[in-house]
Amino acid sequence: MFGEIVRRLAEDLNGKISDSQLGDPFLSSPYKVYPLQESNFRHVTETESARRLAFVDGGNDVLIEAPNFSVQLVRAALSLFDGKERLIPERTVQRIELVCVITTQILEGDAYYETSLFPMVEEIRPYLPDPAHLKFKATDPRITVGGTRPGIGRVASIVRKFTEWKYASEAVKRELKQDDILVMDGTLRTGFPNEQVYASEAYRAASREKIVYTGLSKSSRLLTTSGLSLLGAVRVLGERSSIAAPWYYFPVAESSSPEHYASIMIVRLNEESQRVFRYDLNADQAKDMSRGEIDEVFWKLSENACDLAFPGYPYGLVDADYNARVRSDELEAYRIGLYSEISRLGHSKFLHHMQSTDAHRVLNMLREAPYG
Repeated sequence: MFGEIVRRLAEDLNGKISDSQLGDPFLSSPYKVYPLQESNFRHVTETESARRLAFVDGGNDVLIEAPNFSVQLVRAALSLFDGKERLIPERTVQRIELVCVITTQILEGDAYYETSLFPMVEEIRPYLPDPAHLKFKATDPRITVGGTRPGIGRVASIVRKFTEWKYASEAVKRELKQDDILVMDGTLRTGFPNEQVYASEAYRAASREKIVYTGLSKSSRLLTTSGLSLLGAVRVLGERSSIAAPWYYFPVAESSSPEHYASIMIVRLNEESQRVFRYDLNADQAKDMSRGEIDEVFWKLSENACDLAFPGYPYGLVDADYNARVRSDELEAYRIGLYSEISRLGHSKFLHHMQSTDAHRVLNMLREAPYG
C-alpha cells in the first residue's frame, strides 16, 4: 500500500515541477530584479590578490527553560584565512562565549522579554550587544512566528544574531586590513527590532576600513516567476549554457532598503561541487567595486572552498561553525553547575516553572532507559 502511495506521489510531484520555463527572480519591492540570462555568468579565474578572508558564525542552545524564563549558552567564532592557509587573529579573540538569561515581565497588560548577558570572561564584553536592545514586546510582529507569540527561547536566537553582527564589527575594526573580505554565515537581511543598529555599525566600520562586507547562505527559499527555486534555476541555466565552474552569477537583485542593504548574487565555487549558494554583498560596495575587484573576491572564496568533505563551500565557514557550535556534552557540564547553584538557592521555585515544559525530556529519558 505504501509503495503505491509513494509511486503516485512521485508522479504527481514530477508532473507539477518543470524546468522548461525557468522564469526570472521573484522578489517584491523594494528589490530591483534582473532577468535570468546567460550573460550574467562570470567564470572565476586565478587572480593575484593579497585579500584575506574572515568568517563569522554563531550558535546557541538551552541550558534550562520554562515558559517564563530561558537560560541559554551563546557562542560566536571568527576564522581567519589567507586562501587555504589558516591565520591566527592577533588583536581579536577567536571565540566569544556568554550565557543569556531571558525573563518575561508583564507590564500594563502586555508581556515583554528582557535579557541579561553574562560573558564567560570580561575580555569579551566589548564584543557583546547592548542589553537595552534586547527588550521586546512579546507580540511585536518582527519576532512573532506565524503571527503568534514566540516561545521565550526565540529571543536567544536574536541575542546570537546581534552578537554575530557586533563581533563582525569588532573584527573589522581590530583585525582586518584594507581590501580584506568579511563573510557572515547567512544573508545580510535584518528583521528583528534594533538589528539595524548593529548592521549599520558593521557597514560603517567596513566602509571606513575599506573591508568588503558579505554573507553566504547555506540554503535559500527564493523562487523564480515560474515557481522554481531560484538557486536551482540558475544552476540549470548554467548547465544549459555550459558555464564551467567555478562561476558567479551577478546581478540577481539589489536593495537599498535599510532592512536588506545588499546586492544578491549566486555562486558555484568549485568544479567538483553540485551545489550553488546565495551570496550577499553590501549594496554600496556592489555599486563601487569594479568587475575585476569582484572577480578577486570570488577567486579568494573559491580558493578557500576546496575541502574534499564539502567542496564548493568555504572551509572558513565550516571552521567557524565548528567552533561556534554548542554541543550536548558541553551543555550537560554547564547544566550540572547551574543545577548545583539553583539547589543551593532552593530549587523548588525554579522547578515548579520548569515542570511546565519538561515532560518531553522526561519521556525521552524513559525511552532510553531499560524497560522493566
